[in-house]
Amino acid sequence: MDMYDEYRQLAEDVRSAQAQMAEVRAEASSDDGLITAVVGGSGELVSLRLDPRIYRSPDSDQLAADITAVVHEAAEGARQETFEILAGFLPPEAQAETADFRAGPLLHELDRQVAGRGR
Repeated sequence: MDMYDEYRQLAEDVRSAQAQMAEVRAEASSDDGLITAVVGGSGELVSLRLDPRIYRSPDSDQLAADITAVVHEAAEGARQETFEILAGFLPPEAQAETADFRAGPLLHELDRQVAGRGR
């Protein structure tokens, strides 16, 4: 296998990992179960469920803080799951908290290298 075949294989592996990341869903709920958030692999909020009993308390600041905490917890779960998918592409010392999971620049460079093969 030559270098360009290796680039092609790596690009295929990264695209496969991206597809897996697109399927990531992490869920978290508040301690009382009144708030549930689902977050995708990029940290985006996919869904938010609020139990109607939540409106019994008129403290909107606390409600906002509780929702934010639940979303952050779900996002951390999604980040950890994404890290596990990409761990093989990252240096051994990489940590989920600080790793950059964007693969676009890497794929662009791999595609550029493969395209340059004919030069």
